[in-house]
Amino acid sequence: MQEAIQIRAIAPEDNRALAQVIRTALAEFGANKPGTVYFDPTTDALYELFRTPGSVYFVAIQANQVIGGCGIFPTENLPEGTCELVKLYIDKSARGQGLGKLLLEKSMNWAKDNGYTHVYLESMPELSKAVSIYKKLGFMDLPGPLGNSGHDGCDIWMLKTL
Repeated sequence: MQEAIQIRAIAPEDNRALAQVIRTALAEFGANKPGTVYFDPTTDALYELFRTPGSVYFVAIQANQVIGGCGIFPTENLPEGTCELVKLYIDKSARGQGLGKLLLEKSMNWAKDNGYTHVYLESMPELSKAVSIYKKLGFMDLPGPLGNSGHDGCDIWMLKTL
């Protein structure tokens, strides 16, 4: 019998495992390129990053192992009321079970409950499966980036009204 998945807020001891999940997934899809979170130093210190007011990061745990996560961040220079959906990554062993959608919905509900009206995200063609999920959940394509994420390796930009 498979152990249940728990979702909770990020804790300091999650940093190393989350960085590994993120970098492994990016490498797996050939998206481990400059200008992405693969090379972003904050990927190794997500707990500290998500102490920023207006942000949250949810971690998925199964059998005492970090298997994924997703967050909301008040990225600089986004339009009023807009936050960024960030760092949605799932370990290969946990994909295909609806966990990504669950983390997305939990993050977007948190954003709405905390006064945000829009959620922005950045992605890349290598992560086409994720992009298809975003579209199913109502994200619309944008012609260019918003705000200042610092991730110039992304060339898909999307926005959803909450």
